[in-house]
Amino acid sequence: MNNDKKPLAGMTLEELQDVAREVGLPKFAGKQLAKWIYEKRVTSIDDMTDISKVGRERLAERYDVGLYPPMKSTSSADGTVKYLFDAGDGKAVETVFIPDDDRATLCISSQRGCRMNCYFCMTGRQGFHGNLTSNQIINQVLSVPGSEQLTNVVFMGMGEPLDNYDQVLKVIKILTEPWGLAWSPKRVTVSTVGLKPELRLLAEETSVHIAVSVHDAIAEERAQLMPIEQLHSIKGVMEMLSDYDFAHQRRLSVEYIMWQWFNDDIHHAEALREILPDEHVRVNLIRYHPVPEVAKLRTSSDERMAAFRDYLNAHGVTCTIRRSRGEDISAACGQLAGKVGRKGEK
Repeated sequence: MNNDKKPLAGMTLEELQDVAREVGLPKFAGKQLAKWIYEKRVTSIDDMTDISKVGRERLAERYDVGLYPPMKSTSSADGTVKYLFDAGDGKAVETVFIPDDDRATLCISSQRGCRMNCYFCMTGRQGFHGNLTSNQIINQVLSVPGSEQLTNVVFMGMGEPLDNYDQVLKVIKILTEPWGLAWSPKRVTVSTVGLKPELRLLAEETSVHIAVSVHDAIAEERAQLMPIEQLHSIKGVMEMLSDYDFAHQRRLSVEYIMWQWFNDDIHHAEALREILPDEHVRVNLIRYHPVPEVAKLRTSSDERMAAFRDYLNAHGVTCTIRRSRGEDISAACGQLAGKVGRKGEK
């Protein structure tokens, strides 16, 4: 990665057209650049053979493609692979590849650390160290081994995606626009703790799936775990989302980590059901994956999780227990930390 030159990967079509004009190329060269970067995945400007040699030389004076491989990888016994990517300034972010039958999902990061400070999350407990650029985000998608086989991308890695809304929106455009990867928006999910203004923008400006991290529907209890509750209540977030259609192609899901004797009884299931905007919301129950600094939280038993699920299903809410992936390599929900040189990585 050349820090002296601006990366082209991560730019929208309009930005690539501006680059073309800047170096004396015709406007249509912007589409050529987009095709080389996002469709053909070249890593060198020299490989862009339908651009004149002089044009390539001018481009290379100021820009590079900006795609670079992960620094390290760690493989789980269940097939999950965690990749460590350079995020600049001596920091790194983690990206998780999750194979599952005919699906290949990539969980990508949007920030170095996180400022949401959720009590139970390893990423949040390390503090905030800056937003990732659109280049650093899309590079995770384009540069993991086997990236051409990906079927889905989820913004569920390190960071709160809506706290870096402008850069995340650019990446969504790259993933879904015809000049980019041309994916259906149904292949993209953005997870959020509930930043209400940005969530409304996401709902209006895109058609991607939305996942809201609820974890406790009782405001006083949620605020103990997730400071965002004091700024944007989960009840208010759900009321806002009732303005949008999730009955057809677009999906709204709720993420709910379960802790023994804290948020896992039928009283909590009732509270959750009451705030859901409609019957089309899907609830994913998640086993808690302990982090070293949080000793007092314990994951719910299988029996309590099943009772919680069965209650919701019996009352018309689709609810499933998500299978944990990558826990043995600290790649499961809430465990990402972006540490460089972790033992066992290669």
